[in-house]
Amino acid sequence: MTSCLVLDMGYQPHKVISWQRAVTLILDLKAEILKEYDEPLMTKEQAKRADASGWTVILKIPAVIRLLQKVSRKRAVRFSRMNVLARDQWQCQYCGRKLPTNKLNYDHVIPRSQGGKTIWENIVTSCYECNEKKENRTPKQAGMTLRNTPVRPKSLPIIAMHFDNTTSVPEAWRDFLYWNIALEEG
Repeated sequence: MTSCLVLDMGYQPHKVISWQRAVTLILDLKAEILKEYDEPLMTKEQAKRADASGWTVILKIPAVIRLLQKVSRKRAVRFSRMNVLARDQWQCQYCGRKLPTNKLNYDHVIPRSQGGKTIWENIVTSCYECNEKKENRTPKQAGMTLRNTPVRPKSLPIIAMHFDNTTSVPEAWRDFLYWNIALEEG
């Protein structure tokens, strides 16, 4: 599936969606195309038939679009793994290492076996090593210290995107991301 980067009216990254959803937003006049991939929306055979029928426009798959209406950001922050990672800035809350997404998980501060719940105030980002060390114990029981107390965030950064390496970022997006995110090597 080819993804499309969505920018808000102020050209700030908002989210990533499928190219099919992007086409719907464009046709509904809710977004404009800023950058396209080289791939056409139709096959070469379909393009030949369209050309033979007198069509002059061949659309390409949108890579970056901009919304033409203001995005409301007043909603409560939804609890999700990616939002926990964003709140904790992709940093293990025990040892402090910043790691790529695939090297982190989330940890119940009070384990579920001890009555802990999966809520903002009981979940932190941890690396696999610290998670193993902590096991099924509280940080105090494991002799570990939390760097930050987990809280429900009022908001997250405008964009909660994190890319593990530069190859995961489509070239077409790069001009629109450098102000907002740091691309990490390896």
